[in-house]
Amino acid sequence: MNTTFRRSPQELQRSTILRFLPRCALFCGLEVGDLVEISRIVVAKTLAKGEYLFFEGSTVHGFYMVVSGSVKVHRVNLMGKEQVITIARPFESFGEDTLFSESGNCADACATEPTTVLMFPKAEVDRLLARHPELSLRLLRAVSDHFRGLIGLLDDLTLKDIKTRLASWLIQHCPEPNSREPQSIHLPMTKRLLASELGTTSETFSRTLAKLRDQELVEVHGNTVTLQCPVKLMEYLNGQLGSMGGAQTVTLNGSFGNRVSESPVLHTVKDHR
Repeated sequence: MNTTFRRSPQELQRSTILRFLPRCALFCGLEVGDLVEISRIVVAKTLAKGEYLFFEGSTVHGFYMVVSGSVKVHRVNLMGKEQVITIARPFESFGEDTLFSESGNCADACATEPTTVLMFPKAEVDRLLARHPELSLRLLRAVSDHFRGLIGLLDDLTLKDIKTRLASWLIQHCPEPNSREPQSIHLPMTKRLLASELGTTSETFSRTLAKLRDQELVEVHGNTVTLQCPVKLMEYLNGQLGSMGGAQTVTLNGSFGNRVSESPVLHTVKDHR
């Protein structure tokens, strides 16, 4: 697919882009002069819901940052089964790893809702890297973060059942995971899309959510899931992980994804004995 990009549309002025860039972990903390230089190479594109940004195997034009909306990066096998690799949301970057590859994009990417992305063209990024070694280190950290995310996805899909994966996702996105009081989570996507991200069908996802509800761990009202007692759900999750033998406990630490975030994230502490 030959995606045609255009310079920033009228409603996305350069000053606005300058405000957006520091909200992405990749650019957070850079000097204003560096941000201005980076903003000059940015190309913006608006995508309709379902519109593809690139396809697996297509030429790599650069890497991307979501300004609004969301982009689903996924692969589809010959049987038509889809696996979501990641969903990039506002101020998250993706595609940095493809800058160093000659084999083209390794997945498909499409908008899950009306979306605006910024593209950082490969040739101009290469020139920036030559002048700004710090940016090279930032890109390496971003690639490392994405790689860790893929390892986590592989771990989820091969070592955890769907009930455990869903419980883990809910704890990760809970605003107060250490609370014993009810905490509500508004799903930032459709249940079908979340099911795909968790590697299951929407029917299995709904049945699994119903099981958690029957255990009085959650309540569901439309796209809002309320954890009746987050600590109780975490205890359930630790019990499930412990029963698998390879993972013993869940702790709260760090940030999630390649973005600036104040939300705690779960990390599984593994037993390597």
